[in-house]
Amino acid sequence: MLSPDELREIEAEFSRYPNKQAVCIDALQIVQRHRGWISDEALHDIAALLGMSPADLDSVATFYNLIFRRPVGRHVIYVCDSVSCWIMGCERHFRHLSERLGVKPGETTDDGRFTLLPIVCLGACDHAPVLMIDDDLHRDIEPAKIDRILEAYK
Repeated sequence: MLSPDELREIEAEFSRYPNKQAVCIDALQIVQRHRGWISDEALHDIAALLGMSPADLDSVATFYNLIFRRPVGRHVIYVCDSVSCWIMGCERHFRHLSERLGVKPGETTDDGRFTLLPIVCLGACDHAPVLMIDDDLHRDIEPAKIDRILEAYK
């Protein structure tokens, strides 16, 4: 069941779009902001509110790589693996993060602190390699800098 806050925030978006179905991405983001991810139950509740089938809404949710259909850590680390970041050594940084955190890409640390994910592009090619933790973009990364950055996320 959607919470009163989630319902209020989703319904506030209705006036900005031509129909309820057009609110689907915003609705998914709102619920994810409150819960951390979109469970099957939440997806069904959102679909019912928007007059969509759960299958149609799931196809939207699974298309966008920033909508999580399974639980993630308190902090999500996105490592850019676009061409610019690849040329600048993103694979080395991915390995460093995997070893430091004890997880493979797509996994969450045992303490639930971090989830490590690749992402196609973060739009900061002029400062490659880059990574993003939650909404914070970190540019010109290197292993020593990564270690300092991780300390800020408890």
